[in-house]
Amino acid sequence: MLAMIVVDPYAALDPPIVANEIALDEALDAIDPLRHLRNQDDLDDHDAQQDIVPTQPRSIQNETIQLSFPISSDKESIQITLKVDASPGCGGIAWPAGEVLSNYIALRGERYCRGRTVLELGSGTGLVGLVAAALGGHVWITDQAPLLGIMRDNVVLNSLQSLVTVTELNWGEQIPSEIPSPDIILAADCVYYEPAFPLLVRTLSDLSEERTEILFCYKKRRKVTSF
Repeated sequence: MLAMIVVDPYAALDPPIVANEIALDEALDAIDPLRHLRNQDDLDDHDAQQDIVPTQPRSIQNETIQLSFPISSDKESIQITLKVDASPGCGGIAWPAGEVLSNYIALRGERYCRGRTVLELGSGTGLVGLVAAALGGHVWITDQAPLLGIMRDNVVLNSLQSLVTVTELNWGEQIPSEIPSPDIILAADCVYYEPAFPLLVRTLSDLSEERTEILFCYKKRRKVTSF
């Protein structure tokens, strides 16, 4: 005889936390830090909230996609070939904020990036930095060590070795000496995990000068954001 046991994750939480929306979000984030990255935004009814870990999307491993970004100056588009692979972590796939930021800088045109030093934080696949390089920027794409391989692959796939440098950069740590002072800092979907916010702010502060432009694009995944 089979018995199905339904576990309510709310049972482990104190009633005052369940009653407080902000405290509840923080408690659920501690249980599942990546829950806001999935196709499930803030939920209002308790029945829907029972599914704290929703059905997982299919695994993405060693796939290649083609993305196109129109340029403002003419009818041509930037074509990017992108290897995506979730094996190293969530940064190994293309998220909507990265495509939005890529579209934005493409629409700014070649004059915006050409000859300027561009640094992308939390690059993941390197998408936004690759678009900046295709526009003529001298680009550094950075992330943690597990994602360096997929970034290097994408640089080669798009024949941008002469314009793009791949470097490890951990937020909150000392900036590697080989990274130059950037004219533009790009960051797409880098604020999904609140404990990393102070580290990101420190890195932005260490990299920035009065002339530095910071382009930040992210999806707001909660009703209250701390950033």
